[in-house]
Amino acid sequence: MPARNISSFDFAPGQRLAGKYEVVRRLGSGWEGETYLLRERSTRVERAGKFFFPQRNARDRSASRYARKLHKLASCPIIVGYHTRESVDVEGVQVTFLVSEYVRGESLIELLRRQPGGRLNPFAALHFLHALAEGIEKMHRGREYHGDLHGHNIMVERFGLTFDLKLLDLYNHGPFNRRRVNDDICDMVRVFYDSLGGQRFYARQPPAIKQICCGLKRTLILKKFRTARQLLDHLEGLEL
Repeated sequence: MPARNISSFDFAPGQRLAGKYEVVRRLGSGWEGETYLLRERSTRVERAGKFFFPQRNARDRSASRYARKLHKLASCPIIVGYHTRESVDVEGVQVTFLVSEYVRGESLIELLRRQPGGRLNPFAALHFLHALAEGIEKMHRGREYHGDLHGHNIMVERFGLTFDLKLLDLYNHGPFNRRRVNDDICDMVRVFYDSLGGQRFYARQPPAIKQICCGLKRTLILKKFRTARQLLDHLEGLEL
């Protein structure tokens, strides 16, 4: 029997789930499901719950893959900490949700909206890219990838001389391979480019910035940076 098609769970603030949690508010939604801010009833500790749409989680495969990926990357500081798997009955359907660390901060998109001109200056953007590349390099060393990097799923916990980042919504495109590495590298450069204001400001960027962005030409980016480690080494050797 095909899984019921659910487009939103519409959990209300204060609603109790699985006898252990109460809903605080919805944090976001995506192709696989929705994420809610939850509060543990016994401890009052806040957690994030990723709830999988049944039609996107046949035989619990998507949730299981996601949980294994988070567990495998537990030593990687840029990845949210995974706690446990739970389920809840939604109109007669058992819905799986994964309980993880709640990341306090704001998305890169939200941070950019608060900046003058809606963008980072080159110095800050380079520090941001270094923090992002450092996290992705550790993921790749663990033979995992993100698969869907963009400004909405990069969370900024601290912003100053350095950036403390967390990545949300790791995507499963299949096994780890060269193509997945290439996609993450190109996505990092694209996010960096966007953080600087994108095409509107690109012509006036200093040469060091353009040497990284390569006009967003995938072949040029991957010729220069075959690995996240090469991108890190390049950043650490920059002279501005």
